[in-house]
Amino acid sequence: MIQQRGNMDWMLKELADDVPDIHQIVVLSADGLRIARHGGDPDVADRLAAACAGLQSLAAAVASEIPYSDGRMRLVVIEVTGGFFYLMAAGTGAYLAVLAGETVDAGLVGSRMRDMVVRIGAHLTSPPRHDGQAG
Repeated sequence: MIQQRGNMDWMLKELADDVPDIHQIVVLSADGLRIARHGGDPDVADRLAAACAGLQSLAAAVASEIPYSDGRMRLVVIEVTGGFFYLMAAGTGAYLAVLAGETVDAGLVGSRMRDMVVRIGAHLTSPPRHDGQAG
């Protein structure tokens, strides 16, 4: 189980309020466990967190092939019919994921996510787990 550093859901509400057409925001650990969420269904947030663990791993593998890269994933953006998905590194062992509709300002989402991570990145951290327990 992940130890939450207080309830972070309120931090995510600010991002949703600043950017119209955001449907769901999830903070997750590197191994795909939901730490916090805002909006949407909790079950969807859990499935998203699990999928993001694989996605960040794939992105890191691709990053390692880019010359002069340090091999770490910083931001993944997926555009599909109906909307966008963003995944951003957000502290030690933690990630910030956003689902947004097709009318969202795509650049604004990325910018606000980056601002949020810089401002509160220390709170968006998942401690390493040992033997299935938070460390």
